[in-house]
Amino acid sequence: MSGSPSDERATAARVRSGWQDVYTRSLDCVHCGLCLQACPTYVETGRELSSPRGRIYLMRGVAEGRIPLGETIQHEAFLCLGCRACETACPSGVAYGAMVEGTRRELVRAGRREDAAARLERLALRSLVPHPRRLHLVFDLLGLAQRSGLLRWAAALLPRRLRESAALLPPVPSRAQRRPLPERVPAEGAVRGRVGFLRGCVMSELFAPINAASVRALARNGFEVVLPAGQGCCGALQAHSGDADFAARLARRNARAFADAGVEAVISNSAGCGAALRDAGHWLPDEGAELAAKARDVCEWLDAEGLRAPLGPVRARVCYDDPCHLVHGQRVEAAPRRLLGRIPELELVAHRDPGACCGAAGTYNLTHPEMARAVLERKLASLAEADPDLVCTGNPGCLMQLRAGALARGLRARVMHPIELIERAHAAASLP
Repeated sequence: MSGSPSDERATAARVRSGWQDVYTRSLDCVHCGLCLQACPTYVETGRELSSPRGRIYLMRGVAEGRIPLGETIQHEAFLCLGCRACETACPSGVAYGAMVEGTRRELVRAGRREDAAARLERLALRSLVPHPRRLHLVFDLLGLAQRSGLLRWAAALLPRRLRESAALLPPVPSRAQRRPLPERVPAEGAVRGRVGFLRGCVMSELFAPINAASVRALARNGFEVVLPAGQGCCGALQAHSGDADFAARLARRNARAFADAGVEAVISNSAGCGAALRDAGHWLPDEGAELAAKARDVCEWLDAEGLRAPLGPVRARVCYDDPCHLVHGQRVEAAPRRLLGRIPELELVAHRDPGACCGAAGTYNLTHPEMARAVLERKLASLAEADPDLVCTGNPGCLMQLRAGALARGLRARVMHPIELIERAHAAASLP
């Protein structure tokens, strides 16, 4: 039970430096427990501390100085997948995702994440992922290792954990496919609008054909697409890892690049990137607000504006699986299903709990592989029951996690982005 307003004010005056935002948001939680069954780590462990309600108790206790900034809060803050399913379940509008990111930020600032794995993650997220040339070179080498068989041979010699991590990597597209897209793609036919497109970091390398399909679909449907040269990594992975200051720097660069481009919307095809764009107002209260207001998922945008280009038939049974940061972070659920449902001869097949996390969660399946596998198994069991031809999802981590899981389990379904099916249907309509 909450104390009186005077008690709350007295406590707020004693809140630890840097924890004010976490403390203030924690007051919205009424401890009703409706979040429990939505939380994948609580479902797996059954531990109250591994639930959103339990973690909020810990975070508030640390903020108030009643609980030490020690191993317990560090373990739980990073055991959380950050899927934000609890936000959808919460009747009080608790901004749990922002609280977890704030807690991770303070743990990092306090030097609580200085083990070798955390330092390696931070090095990669600062010195590799946001630098296109370096990232492009890495994927050149990975692609060569895949095609030569060297990666498969080397993976066989690795410890189990590293071998499983290597199995997540899908085939790297060719250099021709990964060639940078033009900075401006004209609309086909009468121009309906001018939109920006976020290339992303992993998307532009590992899923370059999906970027190309997204831009083509936008252009086919009457939108001029601008890909400003000044854009870059969205900062989502850095924010999730507790490197909030670096994430804000990346967000500021994108805010300026898209503001200068003069676009009416900023389109992304990665759920995690899109959620980061929409969170930019929280990271950058001034510059980020405009970027956040313009952020749209590619399926959300095309559904809202309407498809002008015709759709040809695609004969397939398709399960759509919600990426957490699209359905919970951006509250986009129906739009991808409506788009897919417009494709002639395509059958949308329901499966159990499509809004549950698949266990990818950014770098989570690398840092917490056991929990990620347990969460994934529930998802794969659901998809196996439905037995679709295709599984569609709109996030790079989910695409990799579901693809690797489906292969390992022997499912026949291929995993792809919904925009790939939309573009395939557009192409089918243009055939003689």
